[in-house]
Amino acid sequence: MSRHYLISSESVTGGHPDKVCDQISDAVLDAHLEQDPDARVACETVVTTDRVIVLGEISSRAEVDVEAVVRSVLKEIGYDAEGVGFNFDDCEVQLLLKEQSADIALGVDSSEEHKADPDGSEEDLMGAGDQGMMYGYASNETAEMMPLPLLLAHKLTRRLSEVRCSGEIDYLRPDGKAQVTVRYLDGRPVGVDAVVLSSQHKDGIDQAELKEDLKTKVILPVIPAELVSGRTRYYINPTGRFVIGGPQSDVGLTGRKIIVDTYGGVGRVGGGCFSGKDASKVDRSGAYAARYVAKNVVAAGLADKCEVAVAYAIGVARPVSVWVDCFGTAKVDEARINEMVADVNVFDWRPYAIIKRLGLREPMFRRTASYGHFGRDDLDLPWERLDLVGAMRAWFD
Repeated sequence: MSRHYLISSESVTGGHPDKVCDQISDAVLDAHLEQDPDARVACETVVTTDRVIVLGEISSRAEVDVEAVVRSVLKEIGYDAEGVGFNFDDCEVQLLLKEQSADIALGVDSSEEHKADPDGSEEDLMGAGDQGMMYGYASNETAEMMPLPLLLAHKLTRRLSEVRCSGEIDYLRPDGKAQVTVRYLDGRPVGVDAVVLSSQHKDGIDQAELKEDLKTKVILPVIPAELVSGRTRYYINPTGRFVIGGPQSDVGLTGRKIIVDTYGGVGRVGGGCFSGKDASKVDRSGAYAARYVAKNVVAAGLADKCEVAVAYAIGVARPVSVWVDCFGTAKVDEARINEMVADVNVFDWRPYAIIKRLGLREPMFRRTASYGHFGRDDLDLPWERLDLVGAMRAWFD
C-alpha cells in the first residue's frame, strides 16, 4: 500500500535577529582563530532594539576589537541605512566577556586518557569540552544528501538575500523567512504542497506588487517545476505587512535556530548549538564529524539514509558511544555498519583527531552561520567531503 506524508522545514535570512547573533558570535570566533588557532571561545550574542550584547568566555592570545567585529557584521548584513530599523553605526555595543573556567580547561587540555598515560597517543591529548550527544544525518534524496524541504527553504532565503543585495528587488530589507512543505510517496519526494515566504520591506510598498515579485523572482526560480502542481499553495507575506523587522521587532539570541542549522526537523538533534564555539566544544566538532560520517556512509552505497549519533563525557577523549540508524534502508547488515563506523581505522572520534582531520582550527565559521551548516553547494566545507568512501567500502571487502 502506497504511503503519502508531508514534511515541512524552515529557513531564515542572515538578517533574522537570531541569525544576526549567530553571525556575530562566529565572526568573533573567526577573529580569534585568525591570530590564535588554539583559542578557546564560547561566545553568545543578544540583539534587541538599538543594542548588541556580546557575552561569554574567551581564553586566547589574540587581540581582537570585538566591537569593530560586531559593527562590521551588522553592516555586511545590511543594517546600514535609514528606514531599516537598526543601524550598525549608532547601535550600542556592550561587551561582557571573561576567560574560560580553569576547571573546564583542566579536562580539555589534558584528557582522562592522557593523564593515565602521558606517553600515549597524540589523539588522547585533548578531552571533550563538555558532555553531550550529537547527531549527523544524510539521505540520497538530493545530490547534497540533505532533506529536500530544508534544502529548498535554504535556497529560498539565500535567493531572497541575493535579490535584495543585487537591487533586483530594491525595496526589501534584511529580515526574512521561508518554509517549504514537501509531499513524499513511499519515502521519495513527489511534489511541493506549500511554500511560505515572508520578507521585511520598505514602508508603502504595494502588497500585490510585492507578492508578484517574490513569487516570480524568488520562488519560481528555486522550486523545481516538476514538483509544482495545481495543489501547490503559496503564502507570501501572509500578514499583509512586514515593515518592522530585525532586532527592532524581536530579540535575537545565539543558538536558537538549531533545526534550521541542521536537518530541518528530519532526524534527531543534539542538545547544543554550534555558533560561537571553537571546535574543542563537541557540540560543534562532534556534530560536524557525525554529518561527515553519515554522508560518506550514504555516498558509499551502504544505505539510502543514515543517522550517526555520538556522545561524550567532559574531559574524556574517547566517546562513550557511537551508534548508527539507517531507518531500514541499509544495503548491508546494519550491525556491521555500526562496527565499521566505530572502527578507529575508518574514523577517529576523539576531539583532537576530528579537529586535525577536518581542519577545525581554521577561521571558517562565520560562513556557516546563515543558510545551514550542512549540504552547502556554495561552500567547500571539510565535513561535506566524501573522502571516507573508499575506506568504508574496503572495510566490507
